[in-house]
Amino acid sequence: MDSIDSHFQGPADAPRTPYGGADGTPRTPVDIRVMAVLAAARFHGYELDKDEMRVAKGEDPSPASYVRWLLNAGMWARAAKMRWKQLVGMSDARPVVLFLNDGSAALMVRTDASRNLVWLKDPAASFESDPVAVDELRLSQVWSGMVLMLRPQRGLAQDDEPFSFSWILNLVMMEGRLLRDILVGSVTLAILTIFPPLIVMTVVDRVVTHHSWSTLIMVSMLLVVATIYEMMIGYCRRVQILYVATRLDAKLSLYTFRRLLGLPIDFFERTPTGEIFRAMSEASKIKEFLTGRLLATALDFITLLIILPVLFILNPTLTWILIGCGACILLIIFAFMAPYRRLYGKFIQAEVAKNTILIETIQGIRTVKSLALEPSQKDEWDKRTAASGEAKLASQRLANWPATLVVPFEATMTRFIILIGAAIMLSDTTGGASSIGSLFAFMMLGGRVAGPLVSLSKLIEDIEEQRTAIAYAAQVLNSRQETTNPSAGLRPRFEGAISFNKVEFTYPGSRTRALDGVEFSIPAGTMLGLVGRSGSGKSTITRLLQGINRDYEGYVKIDGVDLREINLSHLRRSFGVVLQENFLFRGSIRENLLAGRAGLTLTDAVRAARLAGAEEFIERMPMGYETFIQEGSPNLSGGQRQRLAIARALIHDPRILILDEATSALDPESEALVNANIKRIAHNRTMVIVSHRLSSIMDCHQIMVMDRGKVMDIGTHDELVERCAIYRHLWMQQNRHMDAALERNAAHALAQGG
Repeated sequence: MDSIDSHFQGPADAPRTPYGGADGTPRTPVDIRVMAVLAAARFHGYELDKDEMRVAKGEDPSPASYVRWLLNAGMWARAAKMRWKQLVGMSDARPVVLFLNDGSAALMVRTDASRNLVWLKDPAASFESDPVAVDELRLSQVWSGMVLMLRPQRGLAQDDEPFSFSWILNLVMMEGRLLRDILVGSVTLAILTIFPPLIVMTVVDRVVTHHSWSTLIMVSMLLVVATIYEMMIGYCRRVQILYVATRLDAKLSLYTFRRLLGLPIDFFERTPTGEIFRAMSEASKIKEFLTGRLLATALDFITLLIILPVLFILNPTLTWILIGCGACILLIIFAFMAPYRRLYGKFIQAEVAKNTILIETIQGIRTVKSLALEPSQKDEWDKRTAASGEAKLASQRLANWPATLVVPFEATMTRFIILIGAAIMLSDTTGGASSIGSLFAFMMLGGRVAGPLVSLSKLIEDIEEQRTAIAYAAQVLNSRQETTNPSAGLRPRFEGAISFNKVEFTYPGSRTRALDGVEFSIPAGTMLGLVGRSGSGKSTITRLLQGINRDYEGYVKIDGVDLREINLSHLRRSFGVVLQENFLFRGSIRENLLAGRAGLTLTDAVRAARLAGAEEFIERMPMGYETFIQEGSPNLSGGQRQRLAIARALIHDPRILILDEATSALDPESEALVNANIKRIAHNRTMVIVSHRLSSIMDCHQIMVMDRGKVMDIGTHDELVERCAIYRHLWMQQNRHMDAALERNAAHALAQGG
């Protein structure tokens, strides 16, 4: 390919487009832009897969498409329109991708504002090659003004941290600028809070006593101004709190859902859905607590710190009485925290059990209805509801005690303080007691002191709920992730050769090996059938191929590359998988077939449906490919659902296709349609077919017989019938009716001949 300096060396009025590689292969401008993004990401240690960039075929990717691609890879990215002064001033943002007018791109690797120069590189060149210095005039000839900035995500390390209270605290502290503004507003409001009591003191001691109208007018004006300021600052603070709440909610939702998607499949297989749902619900409550009562109480304590010095000035004795009452309230609160935590934990467990019944009933409603299990499910729901109610009642009763015990201290701080102050004034014969106005002012400010302490007693329930919520959500979110670095690993282009070398695997919690020294290899383009009794390890082989389970001994290789060295997302995108029970999303048939895959169109959906034998029934649908599939796909038969699942697996033309009992739930007609298309489907791809029905795999190039996790034999159908006892036994079991029919026909022929 022409070097990037071909854009800038030579006549300034003749900018050229860099086409052609070193091997003479033409490169389009879009190819060069993609190469620029790949090179910039590689500089930061990220290996991107261009197949992950979502753009329709025939369309040039927009800057937003590149940004989404980078964000999905875990990087920070932003596309922006810039002027030369902004560009040359970017000293810490390299490398930067510059979008050129001809649709290609260049890499800016260095700037020098003092010399008014930037240095550009060819996207296809290595980072060791020398860049080209370009000034404003020459760059303006080819640059569109659009740049793409990228760097590692600074918050990515935090996403890898376990979910805990400290993690949440760090999340809150990341909103430092907004929190600073809220703090400034709270301090200002606390200072303004002092004015009304002081004005009351002035009115009582000065205006009323001395009948001073001028003082009353001045005090009134000050009160109006203070009220207006308090209104404006209060509005601004509430807006800032709203921003903080929204940002925390978004960050927490993104983090929890990303962690949930990162969990391995076996976690969902062994964890009840009700438990996962409850954990996610508890995590969502944390944001409301952080930006609700907890933040309000914290801001009240700021007011408390501002007011206390003023109270000491007004009346030290009464202030010490307030502090003593506050200390008693805190002692009562801390005394009840531990027992409440235990009772609330029992309530959460009861709620999980209750939610589990609800979710299982909804998911299995067809079974419940068909077997008339409504009474038993209702009885179980009643028991779980009663247990949950009892646990909640016990926790609420305990939470009621601290709220009750603090009432005398609260009353002393808010109601009796004026009586105590009056008694102090009456008993003081030296004349050193406070004035009546200061007593009124103290009473007003004292109520503001009591508020945070009393609200803290009501906060005990929320505090313990959130501690339990965090601990419960952490049990799910802190489970071992499927991969520690989603962007890591090789991304080879597969042909489809598969080999297992002394593979041994045991499922967690089991003592029996699911695979015991499995060893075989097949070339690319092979149709491999897997047969054996239930539990022999057939599906385990397909799980290992998909990277679902990676804690095995030995080696699993595709095209000679160790499976554990391959990027997990790339590996699974290279497979097509059809299971016995396949989930169809709520949406149109077209949306289900395309399933969010980048660059695919209705033409691809039609091609895949035709290959899977689904086209004929789709065209009979009321709206064809736009026919809406309801939740649970009740408007489709089992055979139709399965053929749609096969078409969805074929939509991206995978090099390796896995059919795991894909036809076992089909009626004979649907199975015959699928089997008739299997040879067509298998063209130019490797297929692994797991089936109990030997008639589905008779035409496979190789059939592997498994038993108790071991490979017993591998060969063609005829070879296995002749030499493998297990396969021959399975074949005779499934074809007993054919032998009986042959015997009846022979007997009938003999009878006729006789």
